[in-house]
Amino acid sequence: MSSEKNNYINPHLRFKDQVPEGTTGWQSPSNIALIKYWGKRAVQLPMNPSVSFTLSKSATRTTVHYKPAAKKESTIAFYFEGERNLTFEQKTIAFFKNLHSVFPFLSQMDFEIRSENSFPHSAGIASSASGMSALAMALCDLERTFFGTLDTDEAFLQKASYIARLGSGSACRSVYGGVALWGKTDRLQDSSDEFAVPVPKIHPLFRHYRDYILIVDPHKKKVSSRAGHELMKTNPFAPARFKQANQNLAILLKALETGDTDTFTDITELEALTLHAMMMTSQPSYMLMKPATVSIIEKIRDFRNRTGIPVAFTLDAGPNIHMLFPEENEESIKEFIRTELSAYVTPDSVIADRVGNGPQKTE
Repeated sequence: MSSEKNNYINPHLRFKDQVPEGTTGWQSPSNIALIKYWGKRAVQLPMNPSVSFTLSKSATRTTVHYKPAAKKESTIAFYFEGERNLTFEQKTIAFFKNLHSVFPFLSQMDFEIRSENSFPHSAGIASSASGMSALAMALCDLERTFFGTLDTDEAFLQKASYIARLGSGSACRSVYGGVALWGKTDRLQDSSDEFAVPVPKIHPLFRHYRDYILIVDPHKKKVSSRAGHELMKTNPFAPARFKQANQNLAILLKALETGDTDTFTDITELEALTLHAMMMTSQPSYMLMKPATVSIIEKIRDFRNRTGIPVAFTLDAGPNIHMLFPEENEESIKEFIRTELSAYVTPDSVIADRVGNGPQKTE
């Protein structure tokens, strides 16, 4: 791992006497990026800053049971939605090993981790963001509980964001409610490539924004985000994309502060389409949008032009559509989905979400 992690190394976070046994649980939301992070360097560091809405209902609930390690090397058993998941288990084992210098106590414990999502996994709704942020919150909770550190909310959330980033870049933003920014920029003081920060100047309109997620295809996407990030290293349009993201960031932050829905819509949709353009111009190229995705985009734009309702679309790295709009227009959007989008999505494939308050500790 890179040397930048040294700020978080603490050899004193190790049990000197009996190792405790118990359980901690956290629920953490996904987020939807408005300014997209696509392309990384070093250990999960972004090539450009990103901004996201933290969601409310689209979340991962994770329970971590810990006990003294039975053998010299600690073990991890990972259960996803009730079933042992060896793929997630191996990823978690590797993740924990990389954290032993940050949390030395991990090597003294055995873990059973149980996780479940309120939305489809690996379908382009940032399941890694909610999953890794929930796990990061749990680990920081153990440190705070047993070693008395991270005694302020600011310290706790910043370290949780840092840890989440090491597991999944976008996960660092899910630690904060409302609007979060990740990546160093002169547009926001204290911003960093190592962790996310909350965006303080947000118009009340956007603090209550709705996000209706239209599940066009619930299946696992064919190309992972990890692979997509790697392909940006050889994408001929990558330098222009990183420059564009920084320019769009400045415009969007101003729109979020002033309540400018027209500019918000323009930048948000441009960012979504640019993200997928980067996929289509990678070598090898690939496409995650489906025919229904394009049809819904055209329907949304037509509806906005006809009604004047400021509904915007965005996409994560998948085919599913996020419809972003003010709270006051919720009933009109429901009717629009029912009457004009029924050929593409059923009521059961629509997640009615909103901007949320961030992770919560569970019983």
